[in-house]
Amino acid sequence: MKIGVSLYRGDDEFISSIRHALEEEKLALEKETNRKMTVKILDSKNSQSIQNSQIDQLVRSDYDVIAVNVVDRTVASNIIYKARQAGIPLIFFNREPIQTDLIQWNQAYYIGSKAQESGEMQGELVLEQYRLAPETIDLNRDGKIQYVMLEGEEVHQDSLIRTESSIKTIVEGGVKVERLARGVGNWMRQPSKEFVREWLEKYPNQIELVMSNNDEMAIGAIEALREIPEGMTLPHVVGIDGTSEGLEAVDRGEMLGTVRSDPNEYAREMLTLAKQLVESNEQPIGNGDPYIWIPHQLYQK
Repeated sequence: MKIGVSLYRGDDEFISSIRHALEEEKLALEKETNRKMTVKILDSKNSQSIQNSQIDQLVRSDYDVIAVNVVDRTVASNIIYKARQAGIPLIFFNREPIQTDLIQWNQAYYIGSKAQESGEMQGELVLEQYRLAPETIDLNRDGKIQYVMLEGEEVHQDSLIRTESSIKTIVEGGVKVERLARGVGNWMRQPSKEFVREWLEKYPNQIELVMSNNDEMAIGAIEALREIPEGMTLPHVVGIDGTSEGLEAVDRGEMLGTVRSDPNEYAREMLTLAKQLVESNEQPIGNGDPYIWIPHQLYQK
């Protein structure tokens, strides 16, 4: 069984964790089924044109299943067309295609976690801390939380949903908030670190909370916070993903918590579904629902 995998960006920390999990789960599944499996993983380097070429290459090489962490969700229809013409089942993962594109073929599936759930859980994490000890998060005791927001890609649906649902959850929980600044960190550490450095200068001792759409940007914020002089206010930081560095930051007390999405579950579901698709002889899997959801888990000290 040959499975081709195209990643949107191999140096994304969470995607990298899925890559490693795929390699481990492949070995486990080979041992369990006593069947040889090839998993070829390609890096699109955040370029849709590179990814398109990779899809063409996998189709020409007659792979049994193609898994795509799509760069641009709006072009998924073109990828589905190519795979359908070749009769190769498709598994999209982590970056969700537009629903009308996905449902046009019963051999196209999506594996991911619900963005709204992660945002709501992130908001609940902040609410829990506020209810437990309001003075530890409302540092200036003015009855509201002054926060900054680190956002993923500007047009990415997960970024938009996580941003909105996290703050909405806090407000609906009865806590007032005030946004001091927002920055598009594109899921990456370094630009997020620069944003937080700038904000700490612009709003000295005013930032009480750093909300981040993912752990990698949250780590960037933490690195900036390590540089602040003694005596300055140290805000709480919250993330999403549950990367290894994110979990370690929570354990050290540098991050209030994160919303974990298990990369091993991603890998397990992807390889199990791939195996089912190969064996199903082009029949829909299960009840025909193209969505497989990976649940989130709160991680806090």
